Order: sequence, then C-alpha cells, then structure tokens
Amino acid sequence: MMHDPSERKYEIESKLEKELNNLNLLKERVSRSSQLTKGMVGILSSFEHRLARLEETILPVYNETGNLQRRQENIERTLTALDHVIGFYGVSQEVEPVVRSGPGPIANGGSGLEAFLQAMDKLQLAQEYFEKNNPQSVELENVSTLFNSGGDALNREFKDLLFRHSKPVPPIMLLELVEDTPVEETPVSLNNFPESVSGELVRIADWLIVHNRDEYMNVYARVRATVLMKSLQQLKEQQRSSSGGSIQGVQAANSPMVRPKFQTPSRRASKRLHMELYGMLRRCIGGIKRRFEKKANKMLQIATQTLEHSTGFTLGTRRSALHLESREDIVDEQEMENYLVCVMALQRLMQSERSLMVGIVPLQHQHQVFEIVIRDAMDMVVQDGENIASRAKRCINRHDFAAVLVVFPILKHLLTMRPEFERTVEGCDYNVRSKFASILNTLHSTGAKALEDFIESVRSDPSTQLPKDGTVHELTSNVLVFLEQLLDYVDTIGGVLAQDSVYSNALTLIPGHGKVDKNKALVGIYIKKVLVQLNLTLVGKSDLYNDVYLRAVFRLNNNNYVLKALQRAGLLDLVRLSEPDCEESYHDMIREHKKTYSQSWSKVLSHIWGMEDAPVAMPHAGKLRDKDRHLIKERFAGFNKEMEEIAKVQRSYSIPDVELRESLKRDNKEYILPKYHAFYEKYSNVPFTKNPEKYIKYTPAQVSALIDRFFDVAA
Repeated sequence: MMHDPSERKYEIESKLEKELNNLNLLKERVSRSSQLTKGMVGILSSFEHRLARLEETILPVYNETGNLQRRQENIERTLTALDHVIGFYGVSQEVEPVVRSGPGPIANGGSGLEAFLQAMDKLQLAQEYFEKNNPQSVELENVSTLFNSGGDALNREFKDLLFRHSKPVPPIMLLELVEDTPVEETPVSLNNFPESVSGELVRIADWLIVHNRDEYMNVYARVRATVLMKSLQQLKEQQRSSSGGSIQGVQAANSPMVRPKFQTPSRRASKRLHMELYGMLRRCIGGIKRRFEKKANKMLQIATQTLEHSTGFTLGTRRSALHLESREDIVDEQEMENYLVCVMALQRLMQSERSLMVGIVPLQHQHQVFEIVIRDAMDMVVQDGENIASRAKRCINRHDFAAVLVVFPILKHLLTMRPEFERTVEGCDYNVRSKFASILNTLHSTGAKALEDFIESVRSDPSTQLPKDGTVHELTSNVLVFLEQLLDYVDTIGGVLAQDSVYSNALTLIPGHGKVDKNKALVGIYIKKVLVQLNLTLVGKSDLYNDVYLRAVFRLNNNNYVLKALQRAGLLDLVRLSEPDCEESYHDMIREHKKTYSQSWSKVLSHIWGMEDAPVAMPHAGKLRDKDRHLIKERFAGFNKEMEEIAKVQRSYSIPDVELRESLKRDNKEYILPKYHAFYEKYSNVPFTKNPEKYIKYTPAQVSALIDRFFDVAA
C-alpha cells in the first residue's frame, strides 16, 4: 500500500532537523576544543619560556658546583696517593721486625706464617712502586734486601718444617701396609704431615712458586728421597735382625740324593714375630715354603726308603727336615720373601710420595721431583734384584738348580705388580720407568738360562757310579723333584718359555693348540724335553752294568719311578698336552724291561724245561737205567745250583717300589712254578738215587718262598 506523501515529507524533515541539531552540537564542541588547545599551547609556551630562563640562571651554578666536586675528589685522591706513597717509604721500618722474626710459630719467637706473608705482600708492593717510579732510590734497595731476606726465611721455614715432619716409615707400618687389608678395615696411611703442617707447606710453596723461588722443590726432593731410602733400609735391617741371616739347605749325607746341584730350600725352624703381619705375601710365600719343605722331606724319605730296601737295614725315625749349611751365593726362600716385601713396600711408599706432593709441588714439576725422590730407592731395589740374579747365575754355573727356583716366585710376584708400578711411574722419564722392566728382564733371562742349562746338566751328568743294586738313580729322583716344583710357577715359566722360538714353534705343532692352556702346554713341552734327555742319559749310564739283567732292573726301576712321579705330582697332565701317548710309552718301556729281566731265568729253566732226552716213564723192570738216573740227578742238581745262584744274585737287586717288587715276584712265580711243579711231580717220586734229599732240595712251595726273598738283601 502506498504511503501518504505528506507523511513521507514530514518524516524526512524531522530527520533533517535532528541531523542539523547534531551538526550544531559538533561545531560547538569543535570550537570548545580549539579554545582548550589554544589555552594549552599558551600554557606550554609560557612553561618553556620559564624553563629557558631557569636554565640561564641555574646551569652556571651547576657547572661550578661540578667543578668544585671534581677538585675535591682530586684533592682526596691526591691525599690518598700521597698517604700510599708515604707508606711505601715506611714499609721497611714497619715490617722489618716481622721479617727478622721469621715465619715460625709465635710460641717459638716467630711472627706466625700469616703475619709474615702479609708483611711480604707489603714489601712486594713497595718494591714494585720503587722499581717503577724511583728505581735509583735507597728505599728500593732497602725494600729489595728485606724482601729477599724474607724469601730466604720462607725457604728455611719450608725446609725446617719438612725436616721436622719427614720421618722414615717404621718397618712394622710398612709390613702392615703390604698386608692384604680386609675391605671393612681402614688401610694404613703413610701421610707423614699433620694437617696444619701440610697447610703451611702448601701456603709457603704457593708463595715461593709465585715469586719464582722454586729451589724449595730440590730441597723437597732430597729430603723425601732420604726418608724413602731410610724407610727401606730400616725395613731391610729389621728383616736381617729378625731372620738372623740367610741359611740354605743341603740333604743328609747318607741320602743317595745328596748333591749340591739339586739342593732344595727348606722352612726355617724359628718363626719371626713380624711375619704374622705379612698378610697376602705371607700366605703366598708360606705356601711356597710348605711345598718346598714337603718336597725336600719327600726326597729324604724316598732316599731313606731306597737305602733301607737296598741294604736291609732300618734307619729308624727319619728327621722331618734337612740338615742345613750356609752358602753365601744361594738365595733362600727367606731372602726371596724379604726382597718381595721390599719391592712391595717401595711400591706403597712411591704411591704415598705421589699423593704427598700434591699441592706442594706444582703439577708440571711433579714428575721431575718424583723421579728424584724415588731414584736412589729404585736403584737399591734394582741392584738387590740384580744381585739375586747374579747369585742365581752362579748357582746355575755349578748346576745348583734348586737354588735357582727362588727366581720364579720373585718373577711371578713382580709380574703381578707390574701394572700398578707402571701406573705409579706414569709420566716419569723412560730411565725411571724402565728400571722395573730391567729387573723383570734380568730375572726372566736368568730363569730361561736355568731351565735350558738344567736340560744340559741332565745330558752331561758327570756321575759314573751306578747303584750296585740297580735302584733308582740319584739323577732321576733329583730331576723329578725339580720338575715337580715347577708346577708352582706354570704361568710364570710358561711366559719365560714363550719367548724362546723353539718352544713357541713346538707349541704351534700341537693339534688344537689354540684351545689348550698356552702356559701349561709350554711347560709340558719343557718337561717332555727333560724326560727324553733323562731317559737317554740313564740308558747311556746303564750300559756300564756288566750284568745285563741288573741293567734291565735299573732301567725298570727308573722308568717306573718316573711314571709314578709324573702321575703322583700331576706332571703327566702337562706332558699329555704335547705328548698324548707319554704314559703308554712308559708302560711299553716297563714291559720291555720286564721281558728282558725275565730272561735271567733261562739257565734255571734250561734244567727243567724241554727235557726231550729225560726218561718219561718207569721201565717195566722197576728200575731206571744208570744213564737215566744220572740225567735226572744232573737236572735236579743243575736246577738247585742255578736257583741258589739266581736267588743270591737277585737278593742284591733293589726294587724300592713295593707294587713293582711284588709284581715281579708274582711274574717270577707264574713263570717258574708251573714248570718246576710239573718237573717235580714227574721225578720227585722216581727212585733215581739213594739220597733223594741231596738232589730234591726244594719243593714248589720252597721255591715260591725262595722267590719271595728276592730283592731283599737281608733275606
């Protein structure tokens, strides 16, 4: 529907009037804003004008005040500088009493370290001022003289403190130190300096280093080197006084094994008080000593049993230890133990010295100072090791190989200590680091020479007298005792042999050598070489027997002894690694020697065995022909004579091994009795003589009893 035009017009006029009113209101407000703006501009202009006038008035005053303040500050600084400079001129007189008193304790008339160092700082500042501003002044000379005097006093104080508190470590403490301390216990400390003294030494050392007074490090090195040396010397003196000297053993004179070349060290009867403190080393060495004693006693026991079996005499109660005689050039187990203790003590002392110099000696100088500290002690220990090696070599030269056995436990323990030692001397000069290696090389070469010369001594054994009874040769028992003792040092000896191309090449020839224990295999190869040479030597010596059957008994005894010793000691397991058929080879030789020995019965059997010409039946007339009676008489008489002769001869044969002896008797009976029993049954009841007791002297039972008395000279 369309709107009325008049209404539309009225609506538009109303809106127009409303908008005009709004426009007038806006103009009014714009006008008011312009008036406010003009007023604000006027106020700001007036403020700016006033500020300009204020600046013109105040700025000169401000500048003048600033100038006055700067002048005041300059005056104050000048006065302070003057006071400071004037103070330099009075430093000498101010600190001279402190410097002259020295840095010692106040209770002893000194000024105390802190007060002394403060005085030295003042002197240093004064010296630097005069050197820069007035180098020609008398004050510089006075200050410098007093400063140098103070530096000397600090050096003296450092030396005095070092001397007073550097004392040798008591032997008992060193012995405790090498003991295997349980984890729950606190290990012994070798820090000789009390905490307060250590702090003073560090303070003095710091001051001396800062002021290029490093001569104190030479003093430190000499003093600590002396202390280290005295600690070891006192330990050695304690060892000598406790052990009462070095004694080495030889075997009883009545033993068939008495030879200097195969002496075995034995345990001492007297025990030293400080031995209980040795811990791990005591247990290790104690085990070695017990094994030495056991083997030495075993040698004596075997020898005595052999002599008893050979002579038929009982020697009574045997002593459990060997008679001893002194020989200067033999290193006994006690000296070996003492040397190892010294080496371990040196190692602990070196570690202590390393930690002791921290803070006192600058890091960049510690290696050089440490070298000086340990040099003399290291040289002494190296010299002792070389002396032991030299004496061992003299033992080797006279074929006293058991005396050389101490080289191997020393070498074993030193090899164990080597990594720790190398860590201790890490960073030192090569000459210092190589000292320990030089001991090892010397002992290594000595051990290698001993092992090879031992084989040569077996080959060229000079003894020409053989046991008259065919018992075990002295050489055999001594060789086996020596080899048995090598079991204690398999790893060490294996390492020695590995350096020899002969053994290393032989090792590669063992089937599956990569899977076997290298050291055990090498020792097994060595034992095999010794056994081969021993067998060749014994075979050569046995040719001196005129009695071929005694020769067989001699070889039988020795081969059986070797086999039993290898089995008993566990040596056979080592030899099998390089020679799997070793045991069977000895069994073959034993069977061969038994076979040769059995031929000794050929003359006896010749009278009762294979009698084709003897009468086999009684003639029908009831009488024998004279020819038959004579033949039977000859057979019985021949058997009796040969049986008595072989019994007489073989009673003087010696079979010391009970099992072997009884097996030979059993073999003899099985070989003889069936044949004699058949002969006896056939002819004992034949009337071939009027005096049968003259010809039939032995029944089979009596022959058996006679054989039971073989190998018994007392029978």
